[in-house]
Amino acid sequence: MNKFFSILAIAASVALPVAGAMASDLAKAGTILVSADGVRLGPVYRVAGDGSAQLIIKGKMATVPVATLSMVDGRLTTSLSKNDVGSLN
Repeated sequence: MNKFFSILAIAASVALPVAGAMASDLAKAGTILVSADGVRLGPVYRVAGDGSAQLIIKGKMATVPVATLSMVDGRLTTSLSKNDVGSLN
């Protein structure tokens, strides 16, 4: 039984960094970002070092945290609403 938990702990420690790396690879420059409420926010201008998507909204740069990004139906989507993204800097 202890061997099982040891193997499980090792597997979890290997899998978690890989999942984090995959999340940071979601955003690509030029990809259209969609808000949680289904609004097309615009193309990703650039991707920050941590994988956050940066886009220009109303003439201002907004950095959308990588933790809010996911692929939904093949589209890059943030869990934030359009208003939330508009208030980011």
